[in-house]
Amino acid sequence: MYKKLYLFIEGTHEREFFARLGEKIFKDSFDDIQLVPYSQESKEWIKNLLKNIKRMNADYIWLSDLNDEPCISKRKEKLIEKFTELDESKVIVVRKEIESWYLALLNDDSCKKFKINSYKFKDTDDIKKEQFDVLIPEKFDKISFMIEILNCASIETAKQRNTSFRYFIEKYCFMI
Repeated sequence: MYKKLYLFIEGTHEREFFARLGEKIFKDSFDDIQLVPYSQESKEWIKNLLKNIKRMNADYIWLSDLNDEPCISKRKEKLIEKFTELDESKVIVVRKEIESWYLALLNDDSCKKFKINSYKFKDTDDIKKEQFDVLIPEKFDKISFMIEILNCASIETAKQRNTSFRYFIEKYCFMI
């Protein structure tokens, strides 16, 4: 049976992450993955899309950064207040920001390649974009560096180094 997944993402960095790793992550679960950058769309458009997804018997996952919210449940609560059609069980909150997932993907050898102290980043849960940005080697801009990370990504390492990434993989990608 054909299974389609809509992946609601915030922006460019999430799009790059799932454009490159989505097929690998979801290969055994979904036939087609549609990325939806929701920050660029109106509430009405999103509401209609969520209704259509339900009608089509497709599935979706809504990804959001924790940002400055005190906890995951508060972030989910705010999202559901804004997007009333949203199913709380389909919301994944990235702790703190997507940059923490990128950094988590680097195993010890990849950290050496980029001259990053891997011991310092055994746990990336609380990494914010500003902390990530100072690690970018001079020869890269941010997007290029993120692409380089994705080229040598270790999903197993990321599961060990980031709680929200591990939760995401275990909830949606149990075959990995």
